[in-house]
Amino acid sequence: MRKLTLLLALLGPATVQLAQAQTTVEFWHTFGDPKRGGWIQDRADEFNKANPDIKVIPSYKGNDNDLISATILSARQGNAPAISQIFEGGSQLALDSGVFQPVSGIKNVDFSDYIKPVINFYTINGKVNSLPFNSSSPVLYYNKDLMKKAGLDPKKPPTTFGGLLADCKKIETARIGATCFGMSINGWFVENWMAEQGQTFLNNDNGRKGRATETNLDTQAAKNIFSFFKTLQDNKYYSYTGKIEDFDGSDAIFTNQKVVFHITSTSKIGNNSDGAKRAGFELGVGVLPIPNSTKRNGVVLGGASLWIAKAIPKAKAEGALDFALYMTNTRNMASWHKLTGYYPVRQSSIKLLRGEGWFTKAPLQLVAFNQQTNTIASPATAGALTGAGPQTRKIVEEALQKVLNGTSVDAALKEAKTRADAALTEYNANFK
Repeated sequence: MRKLTLLLALLGPATVQLAQAQTTVEFWHTFGDPKRGGWIQDRADEFNKANPDIKVIPSYKGNDNDLISATILSARQGNAPAISQIFEGGSQLALDSGVFQPVSGIKNVDFSDYIKPVINFYTINGKVNSLPFNSSSPVLYYNKDLMKKAGLDPKKPPTTFGGLLADCKKIETARIGATCFGMSINGWFVENWMAEQGQTFLNNDNGRKGRATETNLDTQAAKNIFSFFKTLQDNKYYSYTGKIEDFDGSDAIFTNQKVVFHITSTSKIGNNSDGAKRAGFELGVGVLPIPNSTKRNGVVLGGASLWIAKAIPKAKAEGALDFALYMTNTRNMASWHKLTGYYPVRQSSIKLLRGEGWFTKAPLQLVAFNQQTNTIASPATAGALTGAGPQTRKIVEEALQKVLNGTSVDAALKEAKTRADAALTEYNANFK
């Protein structure tokens, strides 16, 4: 008994000292599903085991808007998470908030392995502000079995609005028990369709030459998009849950075989593939259909990146960056891509995947990958940069929903532009 007491006395202070020396790194993310959230937890467990002086604690914190709002509020209360996964549309807001520090300033990091269009998106004023993590773009998903049932060739999915509408007419005539098309109402898709037409969503080169002061919702490019949705609705070709930003609900409509065609993020390839297998149909993936007579310019980067809090000790910031770099290293980004459909954000990850023959074994992933790599660099495809991004996206979504409910395209766009421009003006007033 005496020996045991002596042993505990010797071990006790050392154990306490180790606990005190351990740096805790909170990581807030938006993946509540077991597949993606579980992958993040597994990476944290691996990192913690290899680095006993650091403890990474991942936590699901809701959707994009919930997370960025909670992070900024917590930071201003002096309790910011070390790492926050901020969606691409919130980048300017994250930058303007002043609660984050550029990752390029924490310690010397070689960013040359990251895919150039991806790292460029998060490089502002010569500084890499955040580390790319989950990057995506929209693609067309389709049910090959239902296409065959409607007399369509599943090897030839539609690539234009006109082509999709023509297929919708055939699907309706065939009476196969499914609606033609469905997708979530989300402003990001509108921004992508603007970019595909070579049109910036915002003035001042999409907010990259100077703060954006106006949207371009009064352009023909915007009218083309809204008119497409009006035609879909007028002909009863369109199906959605009635909610805006309902990605999961729209996916469920598709995987339950209620629609033939579906547009959503490349990040849903993994989940939608699983859904198709459960439902017993063959899944196809094609490029994003675009307006007729439009030169394909490419897509806008979606997804999110990893931002590190400003008001934290240097040791915590370095530990947070070390984990972010570990989670986005060559092998982990290849693994993440295979699991989800998000782009592998490193050149070395692409090389690894090609060496394994992955793109031959997973042709659905190749469509999305080629769509991104074939994107032509321009202010339009660089993506919109504004601190009012969450508000302007919601305004666009509400305008689309009004068109679906019978409002004319011109009236909906006019109101949306007035409201969105006012949101930009209100936001910019903070920085005079």
